[in-house]
Amino acid sequence: MQNSTRNSGPGQTPDATLNAAAGDVRRPRIGIPVRLSGSADPDPRVAKANSLFGCIVSLIRDVGGEPVLLTPESLERGLAGPPTSGTTGSAAPGSGTSNGGTRNSGTADDGTSDGETVPDAPEALDGVVLPGGGDVDPRLYGQEPGPSLYDVNAEQDRLDIAVARRALDAGTPVLGICRGHQLLNVLYGGTLVQDMTPGTVPHRQIPAAANRPWVWHEVTITPGSKVAKMYAAVQNPEAGETAPADAGEAAGDAGAPEPAGGVEVKIASGHHQAVDRVAPGLLVTAVADDGTVEALEDPDRWVASVQWHPEALELTEEQRLAPFRVFVEACRTP
Repeated sequence: MQNSTRNSGPGQTPDATLNAAAGDVRRPRIGIPVRLSGSADPDPRVAKANSLFGCIVSLIRDVGGEPVLLTPESLERGLAGPPTSGTTGSAAPGSGTSNGGTRNSGTADDGTSDGETVPDAPEALDGVVLPGGGDVDPRLYGQEPGPSLYDVNAEQDRLDIAVARRALDAGTPVLGICRGHQLLNVLYGGTLVQDMTPGTVPHRQIPAAANRPWVWHEVTITPGSKVAKMYAAVQNPEAGETAPADAGEAAGDAGAPEPAGGVEVKIASGHHQAVDRVAPGLLVTAVADDGTVEALEDPDRWVASVQWHPEALELTEEQRLAPFRVFVEACRTP
């Protein structure tokens, strides 16, 4: 599956075949499961997640990857039943949407259709990004849903889990972002805090403000970790672009050599859930000052996740590109 030479066929576009024939460097194919809740949802967080999905698609392309949008239809054979391992709950996601709405066909709004969509794409992927979105169904980690949940979508859980499971089984690199970070912890057997109690570190705007979607706080990243390597490439915005006022130092001093005590990075945060019990097989590689688990990784394969949003538009271009560039390069390397 990963980094193999591919013949032309249903999984390739004519353009991709021509590029390969011309001897161009192959762009790693990065699968991204589409968001299935429409932006017409009255909860503004749904529209925000959809717009950020479009940002991720663009960033993957900008750093040399080929985004492949994964829909329930493109994974139909793999969605015949619930995942066979990796979850602690007894209930598996079902079909349809939990909010009673009509799910998108896979060419979602806010730029989410700006990628290649092909049948059976997982058999030809070099990497997978699990993006942000609504809350994971607590039944997947053995809990009953609480009153604070939003946009719990059974079909979205089903799609994301199928994509993640196929990637993990194939040894394909995986990057989880926000919901994707939480989903990976659940898939490996961990649990989540369904609604965080406000504390010393703010993790979301209270009340939510459309013009200020993020709070900005520092995280400490473990030196030598995959996430530290992603942020070591970020340029400190001193001589070029200046980070926006509400971003503060935004990416901090992550372009400097890693200090012995950890890499300090200021990140865009906007979540009300967090990792509770860390799953077996995952290491915590970044924390906030209040102890919130901000990044995880599998030490035995290229699987990493962050609770924050590296794609946030308030960051400078290089701050947004650098983490995805490192991930795409990991997908390019056999």
